[in-house]
Amino acid sequence: MSKIGTYIKESYKELTSKVTWPTWSKLQSSAILVMVASLLCAVVVWLMDFVFRTIMTGIYQL
Repeated sequence: MSKIGTYIKESYKELTSKVTWPTWSKLQSSAILVMVASLLCAVVVWLMDFVFRTIMTGIYQL
């Protein structure tokens, strides 16, 4: 049980003194980058689905 307490104390110390947290502007720019990348991936997947569906519909109508 003392190992868990030591782990929590060391984790807290590391998070408060050793970790460098990003600034608010860096955090915002990173969040925007993630949103744009996610949107781009979603559009690519939608486009692939649309093309595949169109091809399969054409094949099934033969």
